Amino acid sequence: YRRATSIPMDKEEPSNPSAIPPSSDEIAATLYRISALIGRVTDTHRASHEILRAIAEHLGCDAAILALVDPDTGILRVEHFINYPADLAGADIPSGVGLTGWVALHRTPLLVPDVQHDPRDIPVRPQTRAAIVHPLEIDGHLHGVFSFEKDQPDAFHHHDLEATSTLVAEAAHTLRELWRHRHLQRQASQFEILSNIAQELSSKLEADELLRAVTRHTLRLADCALATIQLHTPATRTLHLSAAHPADAFPATSTSPQSPPWPLEETLAGSAVTTRKQLEFTNLGQPDFADLHDIPRLPALQSVLLTPLIDGDHVIGVLSVFTDHPHRFSNDERRLLRALANIASVALQNARLYQRVFQTEETLRQNERLTTLGLLAAEIAHETRNPLTVIRLLFGALNLEFPPDDPRRNDVEVIREKLDQLESFVSRVLSVAKAPESMHTRVALDDIIRETCQLLRLKLKQAHIHLHYQPSPTPLAVDCNKGQIQQVLLNLLLNAINAMPEGGHISISTSAIHSSDDTTACIDITDTGPGIPEQYRDRIFDSFLSARADHSGTGLGLSISRRIMRNHHGDIQIVATGPKGTTMRISMPAAH
Repeated sequence: YRRATSIPMDKEEPSNPSAIPPSSDEIAATLYRISALIGRVTDTHRASHEILRAIAEHLGCDAAILALVDPDTGILRVEHFINYPADLAGADIPSGVGLTGWVALHRTPLLVPDVQHDPRDIPVRPQTRAAIVHPLEIDGHLHGVFSFEKDQPDAFHHHDLEATSTLVAEAAHTLRELWRHRHLQRQASQFEILSNIAQELSSKLEADELLRAVTRHTLRLADCALATIQLHTPATRTLHLSAAHPADAFPATSTSPQSPPWPLEETLAGSAVTTRKQLEFTNLGQPDFADLHDIPRLPALQSVLLTPLIDGDHVIGVLSVFTDHPHRFSNDERRLLRALANIASVALQNARLYQRVFQTEETLRQNERLTTLGLLAAEIAHETRNPLTVIRLLFGALNLEFPPDDPRRNDVEVIREKLDQLESFVSRVLSVAKAPESMHTRVALDDIIRETCQLLRLKLKQAHIHLHYQPSPTPLAVDCNKGQIQQVLLNLLLNAINAMPEGGHISISTSAIHSSDDTTACIDITDTGPGIPEQYRDRIFDSFLSARADHSGTGLGLSISRRIMRNHHGDIQIVATGPKGTTMRISMPAAH
């Protein structure tokens, strides 16, 4: 409750101070009036307003007050009143002070025939003489105190106190049901928001953008004034402020000498990293918090809840939620923020993995360019070697012998030397371009495929492509350069992904083809793309041939892949292609 309401009350004839008890029909009508609020009112503040009015009218009161317990501070505060001055709104009632404070302390209903003769009374409204003060308890906890007043002494009797107890009990039941209904509605709304947040965060691929989104959404879920995220660096035992919403809460961060990263022991969030637990602090104005770097110098901030972001055995950061009023975080709020922190932790790790995948992909592209240059150099050297051999043979057959004093004799020696240099250069290029046999190891085909799929899992998810892998019933192993075979697989899988911009399916299967002399290991990769255009099918393995619509390809991937496979005594071929998809097959000798 954050506001108080003065309830105007229709003036009636002065209440009869006689001891005639009200009829059961009158009590039943008031009980029905209170219980009917469950189906008619959703706001508990309005319900409390209506309940005070209903009981006051039933008792024929001249004035009434409903003071409610503030859930954050535990202070009794006036929220609703009848026939009292407006400045009573929000007034605090200390425990044990006055009739209302006494009832709050002892939780005992009180009937006072004449308040002027009761030393516990503190006069607020001079006209008041008789009073019934009754505690409002819900599930064993004090929720508030009713005070019903009349201007004549001895105007209330024991049957009025009994009726008040009955009506207050019904009021407690009604408010409990309204709060339960409101709580369920809030939980449903929070679950929907949390689900939408999880869906949004899963699409964030940059860590900074992700963290800003988390702090922004935290303010939607929690009743708070500020949300921050600090990331933990275990190697240096420091915290770095990575996001805050509102963003201007740390205006001096970039220039302050105390700017992040901060040592754990000099921050409040460091305690959450050390204990790996949610921690709550309700009075940030105390001197103990003055020297901590991660508390904004905003005097309005009063309370904070720290929630660690945990990934496995590691604390990767802390989500901090600040309020601008003293606040005790409920179990529901704690669970909600833990769930948000878990979602943020998973999303952050995914973003980091995705960045690593991009880096790995860029490295593979660089390796592909280097491989391309190497193969082109090898091709040039190979094509140069044949005419060079012919020149050497023809030059030797000329048998050019000149006298020692003939200048042409020196020219012949120079020509012979340069031919030897060219031969040596071509041999070195061919030697480097060929993968040495020492780099070939025996590897399980299943391991190569699973590792390659692991590298691409985030890219497949982003492209909305479902991958299915069916290994051979019999384990297959090959003697190969593992990195080169992975490069071939990546090339074919990336081609399949690019062929399905709207998403689709990729199937990978392995099999063995047995012959009388040997066993061939085969990997079939099938996509559900539109197929290879007919004009490219016969030339798909030619260098510099690219069929991509966006012209982003170099046209070297399949050419290089086929050369790699042929260096491994294998091959790549198109098994089938058409409007329903393409199947490519990688084959190479299986290890015995």
